[in-house]
Amino acid sequence: MEKKLDLSKSVYDLVKEYPEVTDIMKELGFSEITNKVMLNSVGKIMTIPKGAKMKGVSMIDIVGAFMKAGFTLEGDMPNLSGDDAESAVHPGVIPTEATTKPNVTDASANVASSTVAADAADAVETNAAASTTAKANTEENSEAKAEDAVQDSERVEQLKGFLKRLGTGEDLGAVREDFASQFAHVEASEIMKAEQGLMREGTPLEEVQQLCDLHSALFHGSTIHEQMDAEHAKVEAVLEAQEKSQSVVTLIETVGHPLNRLTEENKALDTLIESLKTKVANQSITLEDVNTVRQVSIHYAKKGDLLYPHLKVAYDISGPSMVMWTVDGDIRDTFGRLAKSATFTESWYEDFDAVLTRAQEMIYKEQNILFPLCAENFTAQEWYQIYKDTAQYEEIFGVERVAWKEAELALADSHAPASATDNTIALIGGSMTLDQLDAMLNTMPMEVTFVDHEDINRYFNDGEKVFKRPTTAIGRDVYSCHPPKVEPIVRGIIDSFRKGDRDNVAVWLEKQGRPFYVNYMAVRDQNNNYIGTLELVQDMQFAKDHFARSK
Repeated sequence: MEKKLDLSKSVYDLVKEYPEVTDIMKELGFSEITNKVMLNSVGKIMTIPKGAKMKGVSMIDIVGAFMKAGFTLEGDMPNLSGDDAESAVHPGVIPTEATTKPNVTDASANVASSTVAADAADAVETNAAASTTAKANTEENSEAKAEDAVQDSERVEQLKGFLKRLGTGEDLGAVREDFASQFAHVEASEIMKAEQGLMREGTPLEEVQQLCDLHSALFHGSTIHEQMDAEHAKVEAVLEAQEKSQSVVTLIETVGHPLNRLTEENKALDTLIESLKTKVANQSITLEDVNTVRQVSIHYAKKGDLLYPHLKVAYDISGPSMVMWTVDGDIRDTFGRLAKSATFTESWYEDFDAVLTRAQEMIYKEQNILFPLCAENFTAQEWYQIYKDTAQYEEIFGVERVAWKEAELALADSHAPASATDNTIALIGGSMTLDQLDAMLNTMPMEVTFVDHEDINRYFNDGEKVFKRPTTAIGRDVYSCHPPKVEPIVRGIIDSFRKGDRDNVAVWLEKQGRPFYVNYMAVRDQNNNYIGTLELVQDMQFAKDHFARSK
């Protein structure tokens, strides 16, 4: 069967049609094509000619490689003049006006399918000669080529420019007006890449976090998710983004799905905030009102435990964990600080109104950035596990946990691997079966966590926990489970254990009105070599009650 390579199609579509395209493109220098995440995102809007221009790879070399592999070329042929040797004609391709007019879109710009009976070896030899000429011609423009070979797309670079303007203090209205004149829409992944690009270029994380709300305000009304009902969207990027938007809508509308419950919580929170803003205007807020809205901390905990780390570790999407996670903490802490105020002064109301606005902005970011990113990347099995882990969290804002039938069936069908017939574990102090050891650890009145010498989460005991430990965290580094501002503390403790400076760190704290004793201990073998860290969390309310009675 004849293999026809349509250069107008996206790289994603070509790989789906011909899997061997992956190896050919990799050999040509397009190593990114082997990255599944990149292929499923950028690959859906990137064509081979566009990629060649960004990478500085000769189209003559590319065409030659595919012809050698037995492909016939069709579709829109890129400009082969200038970079690829002026007026060059590639064997197997009929030249048209499209070779000198890269933006022509009518039928005359289409390149006819190759019918030239050229031997593949001859074609490659011709390609090599043409390529040498092309390289000689492009040496004079090496500086311009280097500038074009940017890491981010042109759209993302433009978005970074708008964000930089906000960072210099330019008026939001002026920036938004310019943004609207150049962008009809923007994707969640593009916003994330722009913020990550700023940090890559040296913008301090704290500055990006501080401007997070301004960034959100800039994109209001412009995300694809908001525009998914727009009619007659013909631009390729818009069509692709609408497909992505539909995926998140489907999950949000699936009763019991984690995104469905999180969205329902957001709806309830938004309604609550609107009612509280009315009370702010009347200065009639009560402490009960403040404590009610503070339930949002549980909503944020779900994101921090189940979504942010998994995006970062499994899919290398670190933007939400670096920025949104920190903003979540700021909102939670501000509500907590305001709840401790003895009196509600004018400045208190100003602060409360401001944090309500920030919480509303976070709803927007979740629905239009975070949730679509999760929907585009997480597998069904990952969602099943996240659903299982959500059972650990309290219900908030009157939103009840509802069974997700699909996940319930899938989880019921999954069984732990069967133990060997002789599952006895020999220990220095005796022996136990695997079942006995597991049951004993789960019976202990404390939360047990073991992190190995490579800082990887290896074990959590089962049971209700104050400090939530999602099963998806097993097998990934312990630092990914902590917000950015807490991570340095955890690293410091473990590093002191590894160096032998300390053997334990104990912390007393109060959570949910109850005292807890948290003990971090270095685990060492018989030769005193560091092999991991043990964390024990114990509810000390029983001791508090005991000593209160004895007074």
